[in-house]
Order: sequence, then C-alpha cells, then structure tokens
Amino acid sequence: MSTATVQGADTADDGGSSPAMHERVLEAVGIAIASSSLPPGSRLTLEGLQHEYGISRTVARDTMKVLESMNLVYSRRRVGIVVQERELWNVFDPKLVRWRLASDRREIQYSSLTELRIAVEPIAAAGAARRASAAERARLVALAAELRRLGEAGDLGAFLAVDIEFHRLLLHSCGNEMFASLEGMVAEVLTSRTQQGLMPFKPRNEALQAHEDVAAAVARGDAVMAETAVHHILNEVRNAMGLH
Repeated sequence: MSTATVQGADTADDGGSSPAMHERVLEAVGIAIASSSLPPGSRLTLEGLQHEYGISRTVARDTMKVLESMNLVYSRRRVGIVVQERELWNVFDPKLVRWRLASDRREIQYSSLTELRIAVEPIAAAGAARRASAAERARLVALAAELRRLGEAGDLGAFLAVDIEFHRLLLHSCGNEMFASLEGMVAEVLTSRTQQGLMPFKPRNEALQAHEDVAAAVARGDAVMAETAVHHILNEVRNAMGLH
C-alpha cells in the first residue's frame, strides 16, 4: 500500500465517494490490519488509499477516522497514519470481530470469543431467569421452538437469524447493561460460523434441546438450570469446533 505523504490540499474528486465504496475500503483495510498483512507500525496515507482503491480523499479520511475510533490506527503530524499495537485495539467492536474472523487468524479469534461467551452467557442466563419480563420469557420459549423447527428442516439461513435473536434477548433480559453491550459481538461470531460452513447442515439435537432447556428454565425462573443449560450450548460449540 502506498506511503505517500498525508499532508496536502483537500482535493477530493467527484468519484469513489459512495457509502458502498466507503464500506468496501473500510472492510479491506480492516481485514488487512486484523490479519497482520498490515502489522503494527505500518504507515498509511490518504494519498495511498486514494491511489490503491480509486476513492476520493473524503472517503479515505472517513475510513481512517473509523479505524482510529477503533484504536486500530493513530495519526501524528509529520508521521502519518500508523497501525496501532494489538493490545490497544478495541477488540469488542463487532466490526473488528468480523474482520478477525475473516482473516487467517480466525481460529485464535474463535477460541477467544468462545471463552468469553462461556464466561458471560451462563451468568446472563441466570440473570434472565431472575429479571426477565413475562413477555421476554415467553419470547425466549417461542424462539427456542422456532430454532427446533428450522434446525430440523435444515434451514440454516433462517436458523441463524432466530439464533441471533435468541442470544441477543438472553443478554438484554439479564438486567446487566455490560452483558447486553456484547450482543453485536455474539451476532458476528454466530454469523461467521454459518457463513464459513462451520455449522452442520442440521444442528445437533443436543444443541436444539439445550436452547429449549435455557428458555424453559428462564420462563420458570430457574437460574441454576438456565446457567447450566447455556454451559451445555457453549460446550457443544467448543467441542464441535475443536477448541480446547
């Protein structure tokens, strides 16, 4: 990638400035950083981005602003835009989670995310059993039944959408706003497993039953059983993916 200087007049052209172009460039540069194709210390410039991707200066600047907000890069006068050290990255940002899962370092990211889910989601389920509203309890039961139907039918696309809603609702209904903030991250890992062909054509019966057990336990206010059932879901995920 070009390392032309970042200084200069703001001379954005009319082309290469659509929202779709911005997202495409952001995705490409983000994955390059996440995969270490652009390792920490690498220098980027607005002119280099313009030349490589055929974009306007405005799009190049906006792309760098997003990456800087995620602590993936920093900018310094007379130095340019520099890729940050990994320990400074905002690793909970759903976009970074997606980029890391799309890189050749995905196995490390799956392992980290699964360990995080094991630490958080069982406690969230116990919280939901104690604090969820009647409507939230009923919705979890309905979603678990829908997961059973779609899983047995092998409709993985529709299954994914319902599975994301199930886990989002579990995090939101637990009464812990910090757990709820992880919903985007969980949605990204569920989506990635499906898109990368890491889900069986038909989800295992044990996984479907565990979701039903979680919903039933939350519905009747059984915090211990809700926590145990989520452990079963995540242990099945860890074993299916060979994560130890």
